[in-house]
Amino acid sequence: MRQKFILTLSLFCLLVNFGSAQEPAKIALPDGKKYTFENCINRFDITKSSKTAVGYQYWFIDQNFLKDGLTVKMSVVGPNQATHAPHKHAGDEIFFVLQGKARFYLDGKTTTGGVNTSFYCPENSEHGISNADSTELKYLVIRKYVDK
Repeated sequence: MRQKFILTLSLFCLLVNFGSAQEPAKIALPDGKKYTFENCINRFDITKSSKTAVGYQYWFIDQNFLKDGLTVKMSVVGPNQATHAPHKHAGDEIFFVLQGKARFYLDGKTTTGGVNTSFYCPENSEHGISNADSTELKYLVIRKYVDK
């Protein structure tokens, strides 16, 4: 009986916390605007992408949308290319492969991964991602800009 009470109480607390998180209209955007249903949805639009030297990128959540600097970007890289050399920076970074085959580099070690593979890069680790195949590589970059 006590376990059932604790489980019920835990579930109630979880639902209360989840419910309060579902009220985005009360949270202010960095420039003072309010979150709305419409501005919380971003459908990919190739005309709003930015060309890079090796493909293009599309910001689903850019650096100015959330106060804490959390971003989600899609990068598309041509065959056997990389957006840049391995590097280090403040803040963690996560890559998630949507299409193609990626080569992951982390602190001197390299491996490859395909669709539905994630790659976590801890803060200040030397890391990089490149296209390991002769087809297009498409992946998400999830990063919180700590210097924001």
